[in-house]
Amino acid sequence: MNSLGIKKSPESTRVVVAMSGGVDSSVVAGLMKEEGYNVTGITLKLYDDIKKPEGGRQCCAGQDILDAKRVSEQLDIKHKILFYQKKFKTEVIDSFIDSYVAGETPIPCVQCNQTVKFRDLFKYAKDLKADALITGHYVVRMQNNGTAKMYRAKDLNRDQSYFLFSTSQEQLDYLRFPLGKIDKQETRTIASKLKLNVAEKPDSQDICFVPNGDYSSVIKKFRPESFKEGNIVDIKGNKLGKHEGIINYTIGQRRGIKVSSSEPLYVVDIDTKTNTIKIGPKESLIVKKIFLRDLNILGKEKDFEDLIYIKVRSTGNLLKSKIKLKGNFASVEILEKETGISPGQACVFYSKDSYGDRVLGGGWIHKTENKNLST
Repeated sequence: MNSLGIKKSPESTRVVVAMSGGVDSSVVAGLMKEEGYNVTGITLKLYDDIKKPEGGRQCCAGQDILDAKRVSEQLDIKHKILFYQKKFKTEVIDSFIDSYVAGETPIPCVQCNQTVKFRDLFKYAKDLKADALITGHYVVRMQNNGTAKMYRAKDLNRDQSYFLFSTSQEQLDYLRFPLGKIDKQETRTIASKLKLNVAEKPDSQDICFVPNGDYSSVIKKFRPESFKEGNIVDIKGNKLGKHEGIINYTIGQRRGIKVSSSEPLYVVDIDTKTNTIKIGPKESLIVKKIFLRDLNILGKEKDFEDLIYIKVRSTGNLLKSKIKLKGNFASVEILEKETGISPGQACVFYSKDSYGDRVLGGGWIHKTENKNLST
């Protein structure tokens, strides 16, 4: 049994490493090469190059592809570039725009993992007869009796399990995550020891196709008709002002509302049917129940009989909850105080056991209930 849990010698084990050009995936490729595995690096070109703003950092850009190629050459491993721009435009960018226009708060990184990365790259790795697909994500994978389980990473500041909730069991059984049990600084130390040219490369920060964080400019480019003027109202329906397009607002937003008030006001609802933004005090954001669609379950039904923890944003805390599953849908009662939950976000399920915080899957939020209104 080799270090990947495969009953082969490393030399006889063919692995595909997803290489974004960043330090994490480069280190993974280096570790696999050092251990003697037969490594092929794969880099995805997902969109036509966008000029980066000064100080901006993103993934999957033209420079990143060059960095991945240079690392592959240095490690003396095979390297391929897959041109997935059309797939990415259809499945990630268009989906992102559709969600924003619908008044939601989308998470394109989850969509990207769910489609072009773990679905299409997974299939490509299988076609290459690879024994495993390796990535630089910070999650822990444990395997017992041939079935893999996913846990939050050792370095909780880097944990990416929220973005991987839609990974199927078949994919999880095939995937490996070598960085899950180390922290980021150790990763950079390994990169320096391997003398990789990306050892000090900054992490990507922005959504790759929104390099300056300006979502509305992306939507204006593809859907200029989405910018329609409408009313801003309070929670009782009283008109307080005008907006220049609902896509400029997200649930929980405080700044940029442009309505004067003696108390802080927040966006508490976005009504696409009436093209209305509803604002109110912070307590109007308290959510007590959420409803999910398009579930992905990693576990058994009995795993949901006890107290379950959820995350409703990547940087959020684990919240005690009770979950009722019904086919591809679920209702979640949140037992702790939480505000600003928006349709379009992911809700990820966790349970606690002796190994840590296990990912039980999750779903997409399509409706919320809070103290003053339903959305």
